[in-house]
Amino acid sequence: MTQGAEDGVRIGLSAVVMTLKDRQAVVLTTPTEDGSRALPFGPFDPVRDRTFERALRDFVTAQTGFRLGFVEQLYTFGDAGRASPRATPGPGRHREVSVGYLALTPDATEGQTHDARWDAVFEFFPWEDRRGGHDARITEGLHAWADGDEHRLARARALFALTPEHRWNEERVLERYELLYEARLVAEAWRDADLSPTQPMPGRIMSSDHRRILATALGRLRSKLKYRPVLFDLTPGVFTLSELQAGAEAVSGLSLHKQNFRRGVERTGLVEPTGQLSSTTGGRPAELFRFKGVDAQTGAAPGLSLPAQR
Repeated sequence: MTQGAEDGVRIGLSAVVMTLKDRQAVVLTTPTEDGSRALPFGPFDPVRDRTFERALRDFVTAQTGFRLGFVEQLYTFGDAGRASPRATPGPGRHREVSVGYLALTPDATEGQTHDARWDAVFEFFPWEDRRGGHDARITEGLHAWADGDEHRLARARALFALTPEHRWNEERVLERYELLYEARLVAEAWRDADLSPTQPMPGRIMSSDHRRILATALGRLRSKLKYRPVLFDLTPGVFTLSELQAGAEAVSGLSLHKQNFRRGVERTGLVEPTGQLSSTTGGRPAELFRFKGVDAQTGAAPGLSLPAQR
């Protein structure tokens, strides 16, 4: 038991490890006893563990066989009663505070232990993939929840772009998940209230509040795409521009305009040709590129514009 647990608080560390695989954004998950998937997660012991990050690295490797590269702290999650009823302080219960981390990798090799695997991010958030249009279940469910309340309708319309005058903001992943939780349109909302869903819920359930943590990570990554070259942290050393665009679409959930995307890449000066051609495109060989890296003098490296198809 971690120090502080006797006072009703335990500190845990969660890792969102993301990469690209088969032109999909995927996240490293582990199994749970109830059959749902979980992020790699472990307790922080202030006596044994020198730092949060060192503890995180150790248990991710132990649980998945995967060794983390660069990680950044996401957020501290500690809302009462949100993880599960078992996390609410009370007799025999403990408040769980989780510190989330985001790790990006170009390495999509399978985990080596405990059935760790890469799961498609949009399996957990199907409504975040806008390339297929609106999800009718979400639209109908939100209207039923709003029940004519103008404040509720305004929130739903703004977050899910339910009307033409509202523009989809791909970064607001967590706010959309929170609204669906409030409207009881995700399975966790029923589970946390010790109830059974009355109908199938969109997206796959995750253990504890891990889907909330994953939503935070996806929103952070989408935001960073626009001002930092994080897409190259998810791609192999050499790539075609089509593969780079597919990666941007897999993260953003948007269909991007091909020529505008390529012009945007050229303007940034982030990539350079290798002088080689790819023979795996299935058609005409495509030129291979590589990431040039940050400016050696200024350290500057811009993000990529996301010119969505109209």
